[in-house]
Amino acid sequence: MHKIIYNSKKMGPLALFFYCFSLFVLSTCAEISNKIGINYGQLGNNLPSKYDSIQFIKSMKAGRVKIYDANPEILKLLSGTKLQVSIMVPNHEIISIASQQSTADQWVQNNVLAYYPQTMIRFILVGNEVLSSPDKKIWHHLVPAMRRIKNSLSAQNIRNIKVGTPLAMDIFQATYPPSNGIFRSDISDSVMIPLLQFLNHTRSFFFIDVYPYFPWSANPTITGLDYALFRATSNYTDPVSGLIYTNMLDQMLDSLVFAMARLGFSNIRIVIAETGWPNAGDIDEVGANTYNAATYNRNLIKRMTTKPALGTPARPGLVIPTFIFSLYDENQKTGRGTERHWGLLHPSGRPIYDMDITGKRPLSDYKPLPVAHNNEPYKGKVWCVVAKGVDLMELGRALTYACGEGNETCAALAPGRECYEPLSVFWHASFAFSSYWAQFQTKGGICYFNGLAQQTTINPSRGRCKFPSVTL
Repeated sequence: MHKIIYNSKKMGPLALFFYCFSLFVLSTCAEISNKIGINYGQLGNNLPSKYDSIQFIKSMKAGRVKIYDANPEILKLLSGTKLQVSIMVPNHEIISIASQQSTADQWVQNNVLAYYPQTMIRFILVGNEVLSSPDKKIWHHLVPAMRRIKNSLSAQNIRNIKVGTPLAMDIFQATYPPSNGIFRSDISDSVMIPLLQFLNHTRSFFFIDVYPYFPWSANPTITGLDYALFRATSNYTDPVSGLIYTNMLDQMLDSLVFAMARLGFSNIRIVIAETGWPNAGDIDEVGANTYNAATYNRNLIKRMTTKPALGTPARPGLVIPTFIFSLYDENQKTGRGTERHWGLLHPSGRPIYDMDITGKRPLSDYKPLPVAHNNEPYKGKVWCVVAKGVDLMELGRALTYACGEGNETCAALAPGRECYEPLSVFWHASFAFSSYWAQFQTKGGICYFNGLAQQTTINPSRGRCKFPSVTL
């Protein structure tokens, strides 16, 4: 593995050209910039305008922005900026694009040529975490769709836009130790080999969504928090490769390096399509707090913008383009509480915590962060009740759903029963939510109800009415 260090200010144009050419996996110098990118998600009903959002991203001095579609307004607003742009083919369009070249040509016409080159589109991502979907049909159309999009670009003589697809860490059968990295057996031959062949042939990147938060939070008493936050005082040595690791992110990335090498592909570069840490979450989601989120992202930025580049133990000295997730907290994302709390900014545009995305600010310059109170798993009873400020009509529908799903979920709410009074939709919904969650939590049920519910450690029971609870 060659380690190439350069200073562009000391290089003449000819020397800089040969440097860029020497990195054969890239087509432009801009693509190996170590400026941090930001994922701009829009799943919120309280977010700033698209214009304001682009202004925020520019003011943060990000180098890249990734969106989860090819929104015309956003692409127009990005015209003339210095931001390198990543756009996405939605999952539901993959099969039709894979099936017919004319469909891919039209997609490129509508979503690329209409804005390029004034808008600096550099990546087209086909789908989002496609191999995490249970719909296996779409798996086998993924690489053909990527080929179609690449053919459309080639027909227009566009060489500086790379085609890829972001995948999650669930593509692996094993990741520990990193040298044991191997793709799942159900996708290894049928999807991963064709994908790697395409990326290798087109000199594109393997885009990976990698979150140390998840493996740490799954075993917080086994895996050290400091190791996940880039501040460990001890190392881990891979018993097979002998490589020494100082943080969890490097371990996760190198498991991908070894998995690719196991299939015969050792030179495909990596892009971190998503990474970050949740700034809040449900009561039972350990370690989701502002302190850890700020610590992770500040240390991540410092690491990824260091010159010369650090790379990973398996690939030292290589720049890893990185996109932080995400610009905002997004209140319309479904699932656990953490899903809605990955933002760098509040919906108002105000920073959730102080952050220099350029990596130039010394870590010692930041003011103290709020003390983290949930770095240990919570133990005790938790209830699920109505969240503040919810819509009454939506709450009525959720109440009907909760009472209709379970076995005697709402029996105590019947007239004359112990929880019938007070006769309030808020009271009845809170009981129904708690009863539903207590019954279905072990089967995957969550305290969410489209954002109408929240967890609490305060027992809402009154008099004879005893609310069911979940014991963590």
